[in-house]
Formats: sequence, C-alpha cells, structure tokens
Amino acid sequence: MTVNDDTAEQCSAFVLQRNSLDGHVSPSHYTGRFAPSPTGPLHFGSLITAVASYCDAKSQQGKWFVRIEDTDIPRIYPDSETHILNSLDAFGFEPDDEIIFQRQRLSIYEDVIEQLKQKNLVYACQCTRKMLGSNAIYQGTCRNLALDFNNQAIRVKVSDECICFNDRLQGRHCSNLQHDLGDFVLKRRDGIINYQLAVVVDDYLQGITHVVRGADLLDNTQRQIWLGQVLGYPRLSYMHLPLAMNAHGQKLSKQNLAQALDLKQAPLLLAQVIEALHQAPVELDTASNMLKQAVTQWNTHQIPHQTELIGTFL
Repeated sequence: MTVNDDTAEQCSAFVLQRNSLDGHVSPSHYTGRFAPSPTGPLHFGSLITAVASYCDAKSQQGKWFVRIEDTDIPRIYPDSETHILNSLDAFGFEPDDEIIFQRQRLSIYEDVIEQLKQKNLVYACQCTRKMLGSNAIYQGTCRNLALDFNNQAIRVKVSDECICFNDRLQGRHCSNLQHDLGDFVLKRRDGIINYQLAVVVDDYLQGITHVVRGADLLDNTQRQIWLGQVLGYPRLSYMHLPLAMNAHGQKLSKQNLAQALDLKQAPLLLAQVIEALHQAPVELDTASNMLKQAVTQWNTHQIPHQTELIGTFL
C-alpha cells in the first residue's frame, strides 16, 4: 500500500498530527515482542525475526515478550507450539514475562468488538468471497444494511484519510484505506477473530512500543494504525525486516515448506542469521553466549534497507 510522493505529500498534515510517537519512544521504555503463529514449526525466516526483535530490544535495555498468535484455531499445526517453545530455549532467548496465547484471550477481543459496536464503528457483513470475486477493495456493500451481527462477519469502518508512518528500515509509507482496501474484517463469519484485531489489542495490553517483524507484514501496518487510532491506543514504532528467500524466489514460510529449524545446529544457525542481517560476526559458542554478544554489537544501520535479503536460504 505504498503510495507515490505526490500522495504522500497530500498526507503531510495528517502525519504531523499523528507521528509524535512514530519511532521516538525513549529507549528506557522500549518493549518489543516476537509473535509467531503455530501454523507450522519455526524456520530460518522466523529466526531472523526473533533475533532482530530480541537484539533491538535488549540493545536498548528494553523488555522482550513472546506471544503465540493462535486465534485461527483450525490452522494450528500439531506440535508446532511445542517446537516454538523448544526453539526459544535452544537459541538462548529469555522472555521478560510469561508467554501468552491468544486463543486463551478470545473474550478480551470480543469485549473490544463490543466497544466498537457501541461507538457504531463496526457492522455486520454477509458478503462471501464468492460474492466479492477478485475485487480486493471492499465497496461497503453491507455498511448501511444494519444486519444482525449473529453468524456474520464484522467489519470496521475506515475513513477517507491518509495513514502514514516512517518505517525504520523501509522508509515512509502512506495509504488511504478507503481507496486502497475498504472496510476490513475483524471477526470472520465462522467466529474466528482476525489477526488485525488481536495483534492491535495485545500490543496495547502488553505495552508494546516497538514492532520488529518481516516485510511481508508491511501492508498490514496502516490497518493496525487505523484500528489503534479508533480505539485510542498510542502509536507504535515499526521496523520491517528484509525477507529470506528460497531458491524459487519465494519468501521462506510454512506455506512454501521452509525447513524447520534444526535445534541441534542452533549456534551455526545463529551465526547465519547474524551474517544475513549484516551484523558484526560473533564467536562460535553456546547459542546463549552468541546471542548476548550479538546484542552488544547490534547496529540497525547495517541491516539491508530492502524488502528481500540477497541470497538463497533454506
């Protein structure tokens, strides 16, 4: 949803109003997180995000939390949560609070939806994917129908205004959600809470100030900023990392059958991640000691300012 300079210039007034917290949180109040989904085991791309988010937080004397984003219960892959937790131990990560699981917090998200209902900021939608076809921009078909909320999707209303943010790696991004996306879903017809809602609510409740994640989530950011805005939440700082790609030019992902992390090779894999992020080399040692050294040498200016890493990864 990146727009050209002309559109970005039109958004400048909005940016001046909303950018006061964009990347300017005091280091002493830095709180970051790693939030994997248990739709498969962690892979090398996941490890890049974990290392970068951990080092960025710890290098600024901040806190680092782990959150398992498992609201899409039917897509949970057997034993993937166990692999995630074992991976954290094997690579020496030390979360600063208990790990939370979103599927245990569904009532919280329902309460937030209820708040939005009371403010007339959401509505029920009966449109199916088949009805919408290939049109990626929702035209507001159900916005004024006043449908009953039972057994329907729930969409949040967006306005005709620009949302802009300055990503620490990827630069300035702007989007007018009404023109580029339309009202988006917070809860599916089958009752599943959408990622966009859960991540915004939990970032707020956990006191997250800095989000470090893959560039594949870059276009989600304006939606999350908008939702946080209507809920009265503070603006976060974002850094979207370049993606590790496979031999077919696809991002490493569970859908593309990326290899699960070999926990017996943790030190070697950590060294590869640090090299991929263009950080200073660390001595081959236990994973925990290597991670501590990586924190002391962490330099975000060295990370490639692009959406894909050069090279092929497994």
